[in-house]
Amino acid sequence: MTETERTPVDFWFDPRCPWAWITSRWILEVERLRPIDVRWHVMSLAVLNEGRDVSEHYAEFLKTAWGPVRVCVAAEKKYGAEVLGSLYTELGTRFHNEQRKDFGQVIEDALGAAGLDPALAAAAGTDDHDEALRASHADGMDRVGYEVGTPVISVEGASFFGPVVSPIPRGEAAARLWDGVRLVAGTDGFFELKRSRTRAPIFD
Repeated sequence: MTETERTPVDFWFDPRCPWAWITSRWILEVERLRPIDVRWHVMSLAVLNEGRDVSEHYAEFLKTAWGPVRVCVAAEKKYGAEVLGSLYTELGTRFHNEQRKDFGQVIEDALGAAGLDPALAAAAGTDDHDEALRASHADGMDRVGYEVGTPVISVEGASFFGPVVSPIPRGEAAARLWDGVRLVAGTDGFFELKRSRTRAPIFD
């Protein structure tokens, strides 16, 4: 199968979100089993929640969310969007699977593991790339509205938030979920399907 026969799937992520991380590992599983080509984009929970009344705990979380997305955008500017997938994998593995809290070192280690310039870590502490960050964020959120978060997925004109799932579906279960999500998202006038979460994010 050639790349031209594969369906592009655009995926907006914030590397600090554990739910987006699970969904991202699922979509990579789907990519092995269905003819799709995942294209990665950055959105920002910090930008999304600007001016909103959030809990003190979540406000502290959002403070840690600026740096990684800024570095992702800086890496995209220097190397192109094709590096975002590998950088996200390195960041997410450290943030979520390893539960590391040394955020500055995580960024440096992730850049190195992805084969990218470690000097890009400096972007975490500046607003030099915030215009591009906000543009990427808006590109994703404008497709689904601003009452949802990350991830946002867009495929063949249908865009949606989620799916939010735990643990990560693997094998044929992942492929079946994709088929179902495509069916639902492609239904004209369909907007929402939701139930309360009864478990925390499970990483493997």
